[in-house]
Amino acid sequence: MDLTTTSQTSAVRETPAGRAPEPQTISSDYQMFLKMLTTQMKNQDPLNPIQSSDYAVQLATFSGVEQQVKTNDLLAALTAQLGVTAMGQYAGWVGMEARSSAPAPFAAGQPLTVYPTPAKGADKTVLVAYDDRNREVWRQEIPVSADPVHWTGTTASGGQVLPGNYTFKLENYSGGQLTSADKVQTFSRVTEVRQGPTGPLLVLAGGATVAPGDVSALRPGATP
Repeated sequence: MDLTTTSQTSAVRETPAGRAPEPQTISSDYQMFLKMLTTQMKNQDPLNPIQSSDYAVQLATFSGVEQQVKTNDLLAALTAQLGVTAMGQYAGWVGMEARSSAPAPFAAGQPLTVYPTPAKGADKTVLVAYDDRNREVWRQEIPVSADPVHWTGTTASGGQVLPGNYTFKLENYSGGQLTSADKVQTFSRVTEVRQGPTGPLLVLAGGATVAPGDVSALRPGATP
């Protein structure tokens, strides 16, 4: 038998730590603009001089661009600061185990516990394991239940998988027909919090990343 089920439930809670991107700086050379404007005045046609109102328009335009540049710099700095603050909120998650559908690391002799959620109306469920190349390595029918299942790393042929990251799906059947194949969650230790393109990301053991909002539960990390 390569899996067992248990009716234990997990405590719910959830966080990473990283670095914020440095804001880009856009510099404007006001002195260069003034030199160009002065050169323009010196070399204008004396029979057809540029109107003073035209100079005023150029100055106003440059001033507006300069202010926009400063505003962009301030917004970039504020965004970076908010990113650092957001990461700080999840710093306490480092070292804890987060429950999500992200790939989970498997090591020989250390079974992975997965948490299936059968679809409503399903009369048969099959748990399927995939390696880091999305290749199916194992499948087995399990009870139609939300009880956790322990996978010992057995392959479909009865062998043993190599250490690495694995994901799981639960195939739901009704009346002999496949109705859905849903991702199954596992617990993985949070090793780092870093700033991603859209916000903080939790780095899990094995290198997978997950957004804090995709974490459904937290629990204390296992003692080494």
